[in-house]
Amino acid sequence: MRKKPELLVPASSLEVLKTAVIFGADAVYIGGEAFGLRAKAKNFSKEDMAAGIDFAHQYHKKVYVTANIIAHNGDLEPVREYFKELKELGPDGLIIADPAVFTIAKEACPEIEIHISTQANNTNYGTFQFWHSLGAKRVVTARELSLAEIGQIRSQIPDDLEIESFIHGAMCISYSGRCLLSSYFTGRDANRGACTHPCRWKYAVVEEKRPGEYLPVYENERGTYIFNSKDLCMIEYIPELIEAGIDSLKIEGRMKTALYVATVARTYRKAIDDFYESAEKYRENMPWYLEQIAGCTYRQFTTGFYFGKPDETTQIYDSNTYIREYTYLGTVSEGPEDLLIISQRNKFSVGEQIEIMKPDGENVQTKVLEIFDEEMTPMESAPHPQQKLYVRLDKKAEAYDILRREG
Repeated sequence: MRKKPELLVPASSLEVLKTAVIFGADAVYIGGEAFGLRAKAKNFSKEDMAAGIDFAHQYHKKVYVTANIIAHNGDLEPVREYFKELKELGPDGLIIADPAVFTIAKEACPEIEIHISTQANNTNYGTFQFWHSLGAKRVVTARELSLAEIGQIRSQIPDDLEIESFIHGAMCISYSGRCLLSSYFTGRDANRGACTHPCRWKYAVVEEKRPGEYLPVYENERGTYIFNSKDLCMIEYIPELIEAGIDSLKIEGRMKTALYVATVARTYRKAIDDFYESAEKYRENMPWYLEQIAGCTYRQFTTGFYFGKPDETTQIYDSNTYIREYTYLGTVSEGPEDLLIISQRNKFSVGEQIEIMKPDGENVQTKVLEIFDEEMTPMESAPHPQQKLYVRLDKKAEAYDILRREG
């Protein structure tokens, strides 16, 4: 059997990075305050990035930093200064798409691995060989590739060149994510990190001689969200991903909550580990994986291009909304004696039944006995997001456990 692949998980903040590490990630990818493709994500300050890298390294996990914009002239010198700062922080890799940015990284911080982003349209083994010849350690496959094509690439590239592929999360309508719709409609460049996600909008056609008359675009009878893709989910195909020779299994979602990250990381962690223990155990536990993965926010699921060109079942025509099975209440930090400290994310109340989600896969039903604010004033409910609270439950919870509520 091939070497166990890395589980690579996104993080939008220091809190989420810690959650990803505790809930099973082998590596975490993050964005700094510039030059990544998620400008609307919280992203990491220099201080938080240093703290996150230190935390991950304490657990022998890796941190990769995205710098995968398609750069313009005015970006190049700031990129050079940014990489000099990153050199001091010591991340394990840089995720890069632009050849000029790649060249600057090689000059500014040659000791840091360079991974070639999916934004570079990596669709054939010649492209992989090209990047390897320049010193890249890893190349991320384009999402348009099938498992058969990835297997062919693996057979034609050096053993020390790693393959990374997305296996879970939102899909982009555009070729390898290189989209012009956002720039055209809003002036916000998706290729420089400011995508407004116009693929999720509802569209109609207007005929030139009938201005103001909106004609629905029906691909079938259900609706008009013609660009709106389902989310990728490959939890049922871990053996096939490994057999194709993928070295790093990547989760999408640098704008997701700690609950989402914990759920996906924990589920894929267990699935990968179970498969390497025995294929039978992996098959037997499939109902649990599917139940758990459905517990986080998603837009229905698809296997994308992995088994060939997708058919119409990959699109969602009647809605652009998410399915949400659980509400994220907060992450436990610590607490004096039997009181927990949490930074609250959604409202919950004394007497309510909630769930403690643990990194080892256990979900513990518990009752909220008491809630106090920072001054230790009793509260009946916690209505204000981001409020620091002291909470007493009737079951034990530990640091980094997630509190959630069904529905």
